[in-house]
Amino acid sequence: MSRPQQITVLGATGSIGLSTLDVIARHPDRYQVYALSGFTRLRELLALCVRHTPQFAVVPEASAARGLQDDLRAAGLSTRVLVGEEGLCQVASDPEVDAVMAAIVGAAGLRPTLAAVETGKKILLANKEALVMSGALFMQAVRKSGSVLLPIDSEHNAIFQCMPQDFARGLGAVGVRRILLTASGGPFRQTPMAELAHVTPDQACAHPNWSMGRKISVDSASMMNKGLELIEACWLFDAKPSQVEGVIHPQSVIHSLVDYIDGSVLAQLGNPDMRTPIANALAWPERIDSGVPPLDLFAIARLDFQAPDEERFPCLRLARQAAEAGNSAPAMLNAANEVAVAAFLDGRVRYPQIASIIEEVLNLEPVVAVDDLEAVFTADAKARELAGQWLSRHGR
Repeated sequence: MSRPQQITVLGATGSIGLSTLDVIARHPDRYQVYALSGFTRLRELLALCVRHTPQFAVVPEASAARGLQDDLRAAGLSTRVLVGEEGLCQVASDPEVDAVMAAIVGAAGLRPTLAAVETGKKILLANKEALVMSGALFMQAVRKSGSVLLPIDSEHNAIFQCMPQDFARGLGAVGVRRILLTASGGPFRQTPMAELAHVTPDQACAHPNWSMGRKISVDSASMMNKGLELIEACWLFDAKPSQVEGVIHPQSVIHSLVDYIDGSVLAQLGNPDMRTPIANALAWPERIDSGVPPLDLFAIARLDFQAPDEERFPCLRLARQAAEAGNSAPAMLNAANEVAVAAFLDGRVRYPQIASIIEEVLNLEPVVAVDDLEAVFTADAKARELAGQWLSRHGR
């Protein structure tokens, strides 16, 4: 019997990381944890190390690394603790590693994910920002290394399952007319517009269907999450922005659809549980038990759909504009959004001002070509600077 696949989980203490570890634990004969990374939840990371006994753990700072290393020794574990981006890149590209779950939220996940790509790993991509920021460079690295890229976002994984195996030939060549990205509409889908200025971070993070981190929950409420997914879908499936549409589907049962030129529309359905796409990608092209209960269509009874209102969700409009502009625009969009969402969660701006910050950054900074990773990070830094200037002038 062959050895279990060695898995590195970047972002192990987040919701995606924990779901990944749950699926891995159900199949100890198939998968083994090689490395885990965590950011601020170091006690949780310690507990995960005790349970899964990885060879490596990665934390952001040396002081935290010393404390975690002492705790691991006290627990009788030989797990080695590494530090920072260098440590993340090491455990993502180690020759012993077969697959990497890229689940670090935001721009911080870009370099280690690329390190995994460049060494030909199987990539389970939950960090959408990697493609949003550096889509052309990222996909070029995938093609050059022969890395297998499998999407973890429930929407992109659904599209992947509904696409023909040879979709890389292009949407037109395989008879696809358009991609339909479903969205729940978040907690403010029916909130009167006048009340949006007064919503709180806790209200924005109270997603009706999914259990997610606070940043991605705010992105879901604003539909920026869907905008970032639109950009990601364009790169994953070689689609034009005009070929990707958003559809509000409150039940979150249909995770996305593919519309074919012959009139067929294929959809992937399932309970809203991230273990389904994670298990699909881990075992692809096989299927394994994810621990998710079967979908009960009789209990659901109905499926509703509506077009998104861009007045209510201006972030979706801004993301589409950035996708059409290309080059540095998506990286600037993502960076401005990260700053704006952090400011909202800290109580420095009101919810509608998230879109105001992003729009001002995109209007102030011209779009430039991004021919290498440094150009991507330059655009990212400039957008953060401009967003910070907005906060200095208008923030509370």
